[in-house]
Amino acid sequence: MCRWLAYQGKPCFLDEMLHQPNHSLVMQSMEASKAVTAVNADGFGAAWYGEKSTPALYREVLPAWSDANLRSLAQHTKSHRFMAHVRASTGANTSRENCHPFNVKNWLFMHNGQIPEFERVRYQLERQLDEPCYLKRKGTTDSELIFLLLMQNGLDQNPKLALRRVISMIEVEMGNKGINDQPFKAALCISDGHQYWALRYASFGTPPTMFYKSVDSGVVLASEPFELDRHEWKSIPAQSFVEMVGEQVTVTEFHIA
Repeated sequence: MCRWLAYQGKPCFLDEMLHQPNHSLVMQSMEASKAVTAVNADGFGAAWYGEKSTPALYREVLPAWSDANLRSLAQHTKSHRFMAHVRASTGANTSRENCHPFNVKNWLFMHNGQIPEFERVRYQLERQLDEPCYLKRKGTTDSELIFLLLMQNGLDQNPKLALRRVISMIEVEMGNKGINDQPFKAALCISDGHQYWALRYASFGTPPTMFYKSVDSGVVLASEPFELDRHEWKSIPAQSFVEMVGEQVTVTEFHIA
């Protein structure tokens, strides 16, 4: 399973989250402690907002720990809102197009989790995309498809409702294919350049972990704490929808009708 983090607050260097902490995201790419898969070596990505409404995006197929360009970029880039992701593939090939975060216009999306037996439901789910959204699909992951389905189902108007619609769609197709013994799982994060929305959810069982912490400069949301001392980190409960506006974090229950 993948690892990711999202930050917003006062501008800070990406390096302060990605490399400097004693259990930083790059460290987690080598040895995650809250994931089924400890090593996340199938590429990485970072995206950040600056003076423009659209974000900058850097993605690579190398493991995050071995990319000197990422370290240099992170040491010299400041942002008030950025996200980063280290990938452990659940089946799709390793390519830049399959690395998170995914970007459409001002929107960013990243995901830890999976649609079980994705190839069995992929055709029917892709058919739900209208042509403009389908033509935006560059890779082959279930994560990118979820993002595009959200875009088509009102993400820009009501993210929580869009998530309910899309997850319902996914679970219906899973049921149609008889995929009842494995859950859909998601710990995902979305931004429009002004705030974050996140979701920790599983059809049944335990979803991937998610935590948040207030820091001196702002708020961090992450798959797992980037510090070995974790007492100040708060765990997001399962079946929860998260809104991050400024430094305010609001957690509400999330259920599919």
